[in-house]
Amino acid sequence: MQDSNYNNSQGEVQISIKDLYKSFGDNHVLEGANLEVHNKENVVVLGRSGTGKSVLIKIVCGLLKPDNGIVNVLGKDVPRLNDSELQKFRLQIGFSFQNSALYDSMTIKENLAFPLIRHSKHLTKKEVNAQIESVLDDVGLLQTINQMPSELSGGQRKRVGIARTLILRPQIMLYDEPTSGLDPITSIEINKLINHVRHKFNTTSIIITHDLTCAKTTGDKVAMLFDGRFIKQGTFDEVFNTDDERIQNFYNYNFIQ
Repeated sequence: MQDSNYNNSQGEVQISIKDLYKSFGDNHVLEGANLEVHNKENVVVLGRSGTGKSVLIKIVCGLLKPDNGIVNVLGKDVPRLNDSELQKFRLQIGFSFQNSALYDSMTIKENLAFPLIRHSKHLTKKEVNAQIESVLDDVGLLQTINQMPSELSGGQRKRVGIARTLILRPQIMLYDEPTSGLDPITSIEINKLINHVRHKFNTTSIIITHDLTCAKTTGDKVAMLFDGRFIKQGTFDEVFNTDDERIQNFYNYNFIQ
């Protein structure tokens, strides 16, 4: 792991998931999942496609309701929040979507201004512009401020998507397949950015991926999801130093040097 000197052992639990169940008809996606994420910790959730990784983080931010179980985030019982409470709660959560979710008809500046103007109405135009420039500089893309999303590469769009989540200074970051569809060099840049975001903004993060390089580079803890449950958790080396064929097969399929 890149942050080998990072120690979260005394950190407060920011995300607590206990006995989590979620089904869609006969498709039982989560079947008793348990996970804890401590303050400023990067936790990587690994698993094959369709194992419920994205469903998990959608439940964490209140986009989906679980069938059963406890989901406590930043001291809030998320499934029990009403619409007004949920709206306020989500301002503390940054969700980096797999497809970046930028508005194609808006410039990069307008994309970043949109959530800021909507939720921070007291800011002056000068303050809005300053925050946009600051967060774009943080992701290394200040030069793209007047460009359209269609003019950017896939990696640049990912960076802008992350910048837009950071503009509201969230306490929790949820990354959904941050390196999906990117070339190896760009993936390395995104991994470095995830670590930079944690240190610069003091975020607590869940990173959903099947990319083992991403997991090893960004994860303080790795949690392997299989058949709706976490079958092993620990450092990258602890998780993959195992005789469990399910984990060995996952590693071999995603072989990294």
